[in-house]
Amino acid sequence: MSKNGNQDLDNLIALMAKLPGLGPRSARRAVLHLIKKRSLLLIPLADAMQQVGATVRECLNCGNVCTDDICDICASEKRGIGQIAVVEDVADLWAMERAQVFKGRYHVLGGTLSALDAVGPDELRIPKLIDRIKTEEVTEVILALAATIDGQTTAHYIADQLSGIAVTSLAQGVPVGGELDYLDDGTITAALNARKAI
Repeated sequence: MSKNGNQDLDNLIALMAKLPGLGPRSARRAVLHLIKKRSLLLIPLADAMQQVGATVRECLNCGNVCTDDICDICASEKRGIGQIAVVEDVADLWAMERAQVFKGRYHVLGGTLSALDAVGPDELRIPKLIDRIKTEEVTEVILALAATIDGQTTAHYIADQLSGIAVTSLAQGVPVGGELDYLDDGTITAALNARKAI
């Protein structure tokens, strides 16, 4: 936009450009499209974003995002309580759910251990995971973490903290350096079905 352009539009474009996969040019195109479809897209999107901003929160049990204190997955009696899949973030949980192969429950860590970024176990939801394992009837913890150095360091740390319980990790199909959110459903299914003990 020009220097004399509308400040509100400039602010919206700048905010959109901060979204993953959007740069300034893509954000500009998206904003122009929203303006052209004002009643169909822009206004409903603004309303939906305001509603989500006011109501969304973290599940007190697993860390998923939801609008209640406990998410639908944790509250469901149809989900098995014996298995917990440990994931890095909510995008990974959603990727596993999209594959529709895992019928247990989840635990979102909120990141991975990283000495460079000063992220230790207490900055993540690792203590909460250990508490859940002590209080719930868990028979297996599936470490569904990225095959990155930080992901594998986190997986080994968690495995070392657990005893008397089966600890497995995703197997074939997950490339080294791969992240769950970018994998297709078939790859996630194969990796979950062929998980291995750590």
